[in-house]
Amino acid sequence: MAQEIERKFLVKDNSYREKAFSSSHIKQGYICSARGRTVRIRIRDGKGYLTIKGASDSSGISRYEWEREIPLQEAEELMSLCEPGMIDKTRFLVRVGQHVFEVDEFYGENQGLVVAEVELGSENEDFERPDFLGEEVTGQVKYYNSFLMKNPYTHWNR
Repeated sequence: MAQEIERKFLVKDNSYREKAFSSSHIKQGYICSARGRTVRIRIRDGKGYLTIKGASDSSGISRYEWEREIPLQEAEELMSLCEPGMIDKTRFLVRVGQHVFEVDEFYGENQGLVVAEVELGSENEDFERPDFLGEEVTGQVKYYNSFLMKNPYTHWNR
């Protein structure tokens, strides 16, 4: 099984934009968003993807992930089977040291939320922290895309 090991952070400024080497627009929905198992449909840069994720470990850092590219037309058709709510975001890729940070700017009902994730080879792997990183939110369910779909950021009481 493929394990996804990542840490997630809030982003405190937009300096990542000038450091990004790539960006792409992403729309995604969930056929299943039950806690501990999600089935996601994603359209990114004109390509479709089907992703299945398992439950996170107790630290929230590691979980099973399986992803395959699927034909765009099939992804568009599967979007009609998704639960209500849609994630709409731009992902910026920023290289920092030996790692690439994925910085997501959300739109729609999640407007104003910007998070950064870094994938690691192990839970204890060290990584260089860029200046734009804020508070770590790894393992906080409210920052999972599947949660944001049901409980958008703009609806949170701050």
